[in-house]
Amino acid sequence: MQPQNIAELILNGFKKHYKLFQQITAQAPLAFANKNWTKMHDISRLRITYYDDRVNETTQQLQNQQLANQLDESFWLQTKQIYQHFLTFHPQAELAETFYNSVFCRLFHRRYFNNDFIFVKATLADAPALPIEAEYRSYFPVVDGLKPTIRKIINQFDFKANFVNLERDIRLLVKAFYKQAPDTHHRAWQMRFDILQTPFYRNKAAYIVGRVVSQSGVQPFIIAVLHHQEQGLYLDALLTNSSQMRVIFGFARAYFMVETHAPSALVRFLNQLMPNKTLAELYNAIGFHKQGKTEFYREFLTHLQRSGDDFVIAPGTPGMVMMVFTLPSFDYVFKIIKDKFGESKPFGRDTVLKRYQLVKSHDRVGRMADTIEYSNVVFPVARFNATLLTQLKQTIGSSMIIEGDLLIIKHMYIERRMTPLNLYLEKVNTEDAAVAIAEYGQALKEMIAVNIFPGDMLLKNFGVSKHKRIIFYDYDEVQYLTDMNFRALPKAKSYDDYLTNEQSYSVAPQDVFPEQLCTFVMPNPQYKAVFRQTHPELLDVAFWQQAQRNIKAEVVNHIYPYPAAQRFIHQW
Repeated sequence: MQPQNIAELILNGFKKHYKLFQQITAQAPLAFANKNWTKMHDISRLRITYYDDRVNETTQQLQNQQLANQLDESFWLQTKQIYQHFLTFHPQAELAETFYNSVFCRLFHRRYFNNDFIFVKATLADAPALPIEAEYRSYFPVVDGLKPTIRKIINQFDFKANFVNLERDIRLLVKAFYKQAPDTHHRAWQMRFDILQTPFYRNKAAYIVGRVVSQSGVQPFIIAVLHHQEQGLYLDALLTNSSQMRVIFGFARAYFMVETHAPSALVRFLNQLMPNKTLAELYNAIGFHKQGKTEFYREFLTHLQRSGDDFVIAPGTPGMVMMVFTLPSFDYVFKIIKDKFGESKPFGRDTVLKRYQLVKSHDRVGRMADTIEYSNVVFPVARFNATLLTQLKQTIGSSMIIEGDLLIIKHMYIERRMTPLNLYLEKVNTEDAAVAIAEYGQALKEMIAVNIFPGDMLLKNFGVSKHKRIIFYDYDEVQYLTDMNFRALPKAKSYDDYLTNEQSYSVAPQDVFPEQLCTFVMPNPQYKAVFRQTHPELLDVAFWQQAQRNIKAEVVNHIYPYPAAQRFIHQW
């Protein structure tokens, strides 16, 4: 086969992937309209594996042509050049580059992973950008008036379900705009609405995303749309606060399902609304997590070039399963599975891999950090001091290689860095500590509601985000809630039993005693008191057992990613 044939084969593999990915994403609106929440979850979960399936399929086709036996440098340089020409006006060029990289890296040894043979840097960065207008539609209240224009926007989304009382919702929406965003107080002829053409679907909600453009500037917003049991749709909330919008698009939530023809244009529009979000975060948020990996690695390489600090052990209590280090000037941690686990961890590497994948494909409800999984990550060894290198060799020796001035990690996870909850509590005042403990209990309840049992619930395994949200990040003991056996502690039969310190009952591996939660998790009496006051249900075995019954009965809870006080339902 000639270089052009290979370039066409890889591009066809990408086209097939993107077509299938968009086809399954396009099922979300109907599932939402029919309130088929199980289907919504299935769509979200299935999209996680679509990319690797197509890469493997394309790689196998190339291997069948015996192109992976040895790298012909001239041949592959021509192939890449031709492929690059194909992408000049391609609406998904950046995603197609990443697909090419994935195929090439499956075919050949990592020593060829350089800019000559793969797209380490975006080669089309200087090419004409796709107009973001391709992804949004503008509306002009000067033509029809403010409320009729909003009605037109809502109706043109065609949610395939009727609204309970759209006129009431529009009235509450306008009222909320005036209250939250005073800069939008303009006459109808002094503003324009730019609205992304397709809703963002996740869990039991749809979100309309857009901006108001006026003489005062640009005001981004998100409108949440929900189902009201059997009655129909309603607008639930308006979000104009930048911090709240970033939380909705946060790293601890499941990926949105949104149809797009030009992802780069969609991402640039979102970036204009949320400039503090990186390209990697935004690609992840809309479901293109492989592109998110590519963008993140480019951001990391750029940061390495512009910084001079050394990698260090990440703050917090060392874990028994993961070795974790960080770069102080970079807001992420690097996690590698240890060669040997602590005695209290009766499982192996394969179990850890499966549990991290479980969380990746699950609804993270804003309480579980997303992980970026990499193979063969290259670091400059000069940025690791002798002490850290020694620790790495002792704990993850089988997962690392030093070649000249490079340190190569064979497999790792990267997560957003947060302040471990146990360290946070040591530094804050009593009031902030109480808020964090209450948030910790709420985080447990929200994970329980979606069939996640965190396993090790120690405070050190939870982090505090920049938005003061409590987020779980240690997944080596994660299991489905329905797989656990929640038991009440046996009562003492006699005074002698009460006095003895020995356990007089058997405990199986899946047994959990909720009454012991405070005993083992919160040695501080003040924390215990707050926890018992704010979340007494979590100490009652009946609460956990009822949560299991709800899940088995397919009761799907909606975890609101915004403050309850902003819901319009309180004004009905």
